[in-house]
Order: sequence, then C-alpha cells, then structure tokens
Amino acid sequence: MLNKSLFRKKSISRILDDASKGFLDGEIMSLKKTLKVRDLTAFGVAAVVGAGIFSTIGAAAADGGPGVALLFIFTGLACGFSALCYAEFASIAPVSGSAYTYAYVSFGELIAWIIGWDLLLEYGIGNVVVAISWSDYFTGFFNEIAGHYGRHMPEYLTTDYRSAYDGFKATTDSLQHGAILLKLSPGLQNSYHAWNEAPRVGIIPLIMNLPAILITIFVTWLVYIGIRDSKNVNNIMVVIKLTVVLLVIAVGAFYVNTDNWVPFVPHGLSGIMKGASAVFFAYIGFDAISTTAEECEDPKRDLPKGIMYSLIICTILYVAVAFVLTGMTHYSNLRVGDPLSYVFALKGIGWMHAIVSVSAIVAMASVLLVFQLGQPRIFMAMSRDGLLPKVFSKIHPVYKTPSFSTILTGFIVVVPTFFLKMDELTDLTSIGTLFAFVLVCGGILMMKDHPDLQTKRFKVPYVNSQFIVPGLFILTAWIMLQFFPDVLKDYFNFGNSPDGIGPKLPMLIFIISSIAIVIASFVKKLSLIPVLGLLSCLYIMTGLGYINWLRFVIWLIVGLVIYFIYGIKKSKLA
Repeated sequence: MLNKSLFRKKSISRILDDASKGFLDGEIMSLKKTLKVRDLTAFGVAAVVGAGIFSTIGAAAADGGPGVALLFIFTGLACGFSALCYAEFASIAPVSGSAYTYAYVSFGELIAWIIGWDLLLEYGIGNVVVAISWSDYFTGFFNEIAGHYGRHMPEYLTTDYRSAYDGFKATTDSLQHGAILLKLSPGLQNSYHAWNEAPRVGIIPLIMNLPAILITIFVTWLVYIGIRDSKNVNNIMVVIKLTVVLLVIAVGAFYVNTDNWVPFVPHGLSGIMKGASAVFFAYIGFDAISTTAEECEDPKRDLPKGIMYSLIICTILYVAVAFVLTGMTHYSNLRVGDPLSYVFALKGIGWMHAIVSVSAIVAMASVLLVFQLGQPRIFMAMSRDGLLPKVFSKIHPVYKTPSFSTILTGFIVVVPTFFLKMDELTDLTSIGTLFAFVLVCGGILMMKDHPDLQTKRFKVPYVNSQFIVPGLFILTAWIMLQFFPDVLKDYFNFGNSPDGIGPKLPMLIFIISSIAIVIASFVKKLSLIPVLGLLSCLYIMTGLGYINWLRFVIWLIVGLVIYFIYGIKKSKLA
C-alpha cells in the first residue's frame, strides 16, 4: 500500500486541468501569458551566457588547454540530448514545474518530490553562486573607478563571514611565520582586512556581501512585479551581452596566435575533464525556460523551439570564445577570475577591457533574473499538488506572479551569502542539475506507452538503440583496454588506494549504470537520444568528486524527511 502511495502518478489531463483552474481553493487565478519564441530564447541565452563565459571558462582552459573547446562541444551535446527530452515534456505538459512535473507524470510522486527538492539546488542555491560572482565583478569595477579618487569599497562589505574568518586565520598564521602581508594573495589580504576593519557589536564583526544582497533584492522585486517587466529587462540585457561577446570574438580573432593552440590537449583527457564542473555550470539554466510554460502564448509550439535555439546559440558562442581566449594567450595564463577582460588588458586594448567589465555585470544580472523566475514556479507547482503548503501557490492579484514563493526565493539566495563560500556551491549545483537531466531523459523512456499522451506534440526523434548503444559500449571498452589499461587498473585496484573506495565510487556507479542501460537498450529497443542523454550526464557527474556526491545524498535525505513528515500526507493524490 505504501509502495502505491510513493509512486502514484499524476495524469497529464489532470495536470492541465489544475493549471487551467488555478492554484488556490475556490479561487480561479492564472499567470499572465505574454512570452513568445524570441522571449523564451532570450531567457535561455540569459541563463547560459553568464558566469561561464565571463569567469569559469578561464580555469577550465588553464586545466584543459585549447582542447577545452572539445569539452564545451561534448557538454553542449549532452545538454542537447537532455534539451530534446525537456522539449517533448514541455509539449506534453506545458505547465510550470519543469522536471518536477515531468517526473510526477513519468515516475510518480516520490521521484517528483526528490527532483523538486533537487531543483532547489539548481535555482535557489545556484543563484547564491551567481549573486556572489556578480558582486565580485561589480566590486572590481567600482574599486577601479573609485580608485582614481582614492576610495574603495570596504572589504567587510564585499565578503562573507566564513571567508573573512578563514582568511584572517590563515593570514595570521602566515604572518607569525614571517610572511609579509603585501606579498600574500589578494584574497587573503581582503579577508584579513575585512575581519580586522569590520565594525563590531560586542565581539561579533559585522561582515556581509552587500552588493550580492542588493542585486538579489532588486532582481527579486523585478520578478515579483511581473513577467512582462522581467521579460523586457531581460531582453535588453541579452542584447547587450550578446553584442559584447560577438565583439570579443571579432576583435580577439585579430590577436590570435595559432602557436598557442599547440599542444591542443596538453594534459590529456584528465586535464580536459578537470573543467567539467566549471563548463557544465556554464550550461545549467536552459531548463529554466520550461518553468515559464504557463506564461507562454503557445507553449506546445514555442517552448521546444526556445529551448533548442538557446542551447545551439550558446554552444557556438562558448566554443568560439574558448578558441579566441586560448589563441590570444597561452592557456596557462588564463587561471584568473575575469579571463575576457584579462586577455584584452594583456594586449593593451584598454577600451575592450572596460567594455567587457561592464557587460559582465549585465550578464550576471540576467542569469540571476532567470533563475529567480524559475524557483518560485517550482514551489508553486509543488504547492498545487499539496506537497507544500497552499501559501507557496499564492498568486498576486495584480502582478499575477507567485508572490510568496518569489519573496521566499529571495531570502533563500540572500541568507547564504552571509556565510557560504562560492567554491563550495558550484559543484553541488552542477551535480543537482545533472541529476535532474538524468531523470528527465529517463522519464521520456518511461513515457513510451503512456495512455494519456496527446498526439499533437513535439517528439524526440526515435532511433533504435538496440545495436548502437551496445556497439558504442564495446568500442569504448576496447579503446580503454587498448590505450588506457592503467586507468582501468587504478579504478578496480581498491586495496592499494590510500583514499579507499570513496573517490572511485562515482565512476563505478557510472560503469554499473552503463551496463544496465546497455542491456535495457538491447532488450527493449529504447530510443537512442534519451539513452545518450542519460549516459553523457552520468559521465559528467563522475567528474564532480565523491565528496559532492556525498553532500548531494545528504541533501536528498533531508528532503525525504520533509516529504514523509508533510508531503505524503497532504498530497492531493492521497
């Protein structure tokens, strides 16, 4: 009986009916339909062209060399497989909820709750990273201007409490061992000054990342007052940053030295895969388009187009920028926080340096905007199903937006900026998003014989995987045995590993899952594209480290506790 309760599914017809009737008992309320293909594509570009192209691409290039462009292509393909699956689901169930709603239809309630809780990592926690990154760019730009007048923004207003404390402690230890403060890294110096110079209440220093807080409040207000205003502002920001990225490619191409592309893969496959997290973090967010389904004029037609157009545009831009950056300077010079402005400063092109710095601020703000749009609509969908209290689905009578959920999402982003470090959140966000992609691809496979499917919808093209997937598996196994036997030996030689089996678990899980998927593909003649989406996303997950897998499992356990205390009893399907 419990098993039936955990995996009870919501029919497509009921999902559409609930959406048309509204979200509050006895009250018919709906979101404002105003989005077209152009707007959806702009939202996708806004979500994807942000921190990745203005920041994390530098570290990825430093690890993988010019060959990091291959990683962008591979990640674009992996996301492309998932995007096609998102597009079909968006056509089947064009309502707010994204992967949560899709899992409810295909897998059932328990998996839907897990993915809904997981999406909080992508949208809510992921936006903490974006807010902090925006703050770094804004602070650098502000200090560069203010520096001409002998001013700068106090360090205690641009960092979080933990970073300041850890930096102060590390700097103090270094100074006690004879180090000179001015010769320490800028990060340690900033943290030291933040802790030392912060005003205090008693013995507690008042430290906060004020720019991150203010931009989050502004974007939350913008999302709160309506989708039309959000759309218009987003479209303007997308035009600005696309213009700048194209300018970077056009101007930078004149300074490319092809000698910098040799060697193309200096650190081998392992070097390229070191950048997997940074590169994938650049791509997450295109799925946020699906959360705006109920605000589309024609979601069944426009959502699939918006998802695919945005992903194609962004992949082309990322690959082109990767080639330009690694051609303008040696890849080893790119481990900086602002690689685009850095390479132009290196070439003495000051006007491009200034333009890139300003556009990065705009780019980060647009990513924040799209993610802040997505999370409240996930909350709203879960509340509609009874898994969260009714207040989460409350629609503002004037602005026609999920008012309580929007404000709550703002708090979810603001509060962690006081005490969480950005580098602790990036990988966790990526693994959560990949998990969502895996379930969406798996969900399409589960929908093959669904009795409630509409005939008029976008469909993932069917290609029989019966022989293709086993063939690819055998070919990959042969290549590994032939050319990389030491890698396989290392993975299966647990006894001599100083760290034990832990670091090897992600790859072992991938290998076992791959074998199961290969067998299922051969026996059940599964559709090739969703299967490739499953395999590629699972493989990228192996590059995120077992510590992040462990943190992710703990996060899901916390979510399950909440579900069994509240959701399973209050569910409308109960």
